Amino acid sequence: MLGRGLLLDRDGVVNHDTAYVGFREQFQFIDGIFDFLRAAQDVGYRLAILTNQAGVGRGKYTAEDYYKLTEWMLREFSAQHVNVELVLGCFEHPDAVLPEYKRESYWRKPNPGMVLEAIQKLRLNPSRSVFIGDQLRDLEAAAAGGVAHRLLLSDTLTPAAGMVRIASYAEAKVFLHKISTA
Repeated sequence: MLGRGLLLDRDGVVNHDTAYVGFREQFQFIDGIFDFLRAAQDVGYRLAILTNQAGVGRGKYTAEDYYKLTEWMLREFSAQHVNVELVLGCFEHPDAVLPEYKRESYWRKPNPGMVLEAIQKLRLNPSRSVFIGDQLRDLEAAAAGGVAHRLLLSDTLTPAAGMVRIASYAEAKVFLHKISTA
């Protein structure tokens, strides 16, 4: 049987987005993230982070910097009893300054490549899964990947059809509880 997944964007969802977060000293977890993810795990969601990281392609930080930060982030999650099973990052961007990353990519949101990869790797049922993003392109990728529940973490953006806007992880927790018990 395929499981339920909770797929998250990183910058603006897991941590505050201060533009091109590539180093630990720039990384600050969003309030409520640990409690929310533990609650999601408790009702059977498998966790993954899917993140556009154009900062690598734009030369703001290296792929090694990104992986080092990701390892630190995963250790912090583990210390908080949160098991993030998969992290996928896309370094490509059409305006990248580094030639090896200067291209369109099927993985780069709003394209569904990372979403489909997470669904396959974690053996998820997209109709029972949730994606949380802070930009419309995140949720466009989720929709293109067949993810049924799409939450826009924002107090300013207007959600498109099929999206639900939430302003906090307290609201996300209520939403997850509602769909998990339905």
